[in-house]
Amino acid sequence: MAAWVDLTADHVVLGDAADVLPTLPSDAFQLIYIDPPFNTGKTQRRRTLTTVQDEAGDRTGFGGRRYATTELARRAYDDVHDDYLGWLTGLLTEARRLLNPSGTLYLHLDYREAHYAKVRLDEIFGRDAFLNELIWAYDFGGRARDRWPAKHDTMLVYVRTPGGHFFDQDAVERIPYLAPGLVGPEKAARGKLPTDVWWHTIVPTSGGEKTGYPNQKPEGILRRILSASSRPGDAVLDFFAGSGTTGTVAAQLGRRFVLVDKNPEAIEIMRKRLPAGTHFHEVSGAKFSEWRDISRH
Repeated sequence: MAAWVDLTADHVVLGDAADVLPTLPSDAFQLIYIDPPFNTGKTQRRRTLTTVQDEAGDRTGFGGRRYATTELARRAYDDVHDDYLGWLTGLLTEARRLLNPSGTLYLHLDYREAHYAKVRLDEIFGRDAFLNELIWAYDFGGRARDRWPAKHDTMLVYVRTPGGHFFDQDAVERIPYLAPGLVGPEKAARGKLPTDVWWHTIVPTSGGEKTGYPNQKPEGILRRILSASSRPGDAVLDFFAGSGTTGTVAAQLGRRFVLVDKNPEAIEIMRKRLPAGTHFHEVSGAKFSEWRDISRH
């Protein structure tokens, strides 16, 4: 076990997952959620803007009012891998080792790689360890003119022990029935459990969750995952942590977390977003050192 690991505390690690994961103890995590780059072949960008009313501004808003926009930040990363599955395979093999016997992996992908990853996960975990294909559907973004617009992501869910995994459906927040008049007032008031198709908005542009980090995932998605597949006090791992949504939700629900990301900008966003007392580290190869300037946020 790496000397820095204390799963009674919360940790963020600046480093490459390929270097970090081998230093973590086997069977340590109840839940692993990862949202790796989708291999779109493009540079993913996110701009953070602010607007103020200004008669000489560059935008027109409600009632014809003019607004001026100012760019606060711009972030980007190259989302391209020559051997995407080869790159992911070693990490997924480590993920299986890190899960405890009742643990669950959620791998978040899009349509470009989900089907290939499913075959590779069958090889690593075993076909009988496949639990669900979850579809996260949303209605936002551009509209293709030559095909059906792509408006969903896929989450492949695998368990460490087939038939021995933890799942608490009673802890999952219920959602409204689409046709409440068909089920009666009592059921309609109680709502229903989500199925394997999740209709959930993306992070609102003007919402309090927004960090400006590219492809930030909404807290509601992570809250559903963590509520179902972990208990208070359990340890959760996300080794493509980005803006830190997994850790934010884990803290809200009383879970411990270890977050890993190799992008220093992601680490700085997590410094501002995660609870006080979170421990920050950096890694080079297999050598850890405590993050020096932890107190500045």
